[in-house]
Amino acid sequence: MFVILVYDVKEERVQKLHKLCKRYLTWVQNSVFEGEITEGNFIKLTKDIDKIIDKNYDSVLIYKFRTKNYYERQEIGINKPSHEDFIF
Repeated sequence: MFVILVYDVKEERVQKLHKLCKRYLTWVQNSVFEGEITEGNFIKLTKDIDKIIDKNYDSVLIYKFRTKNYYERQEIGINKPSHEDFIF
């Protein structure tokens, strides 16, 4: 599946959540990640997010798409490079 993950968390948890999301998804811009993820890894990711955030203060939104075919992204302004833009 393809997901877009957006979060708004207290500053003290930003780095930890960013590091977790980076293991599974591509960082797009501040507090936004996207990418293909397996169902198993999605479950792991959401369980780990649950351990990090404070549900009384923080917010994480995840938009799920069956495939990337049903997704279109339009960028306005500066394009931040993703890991797909680099040659390894």
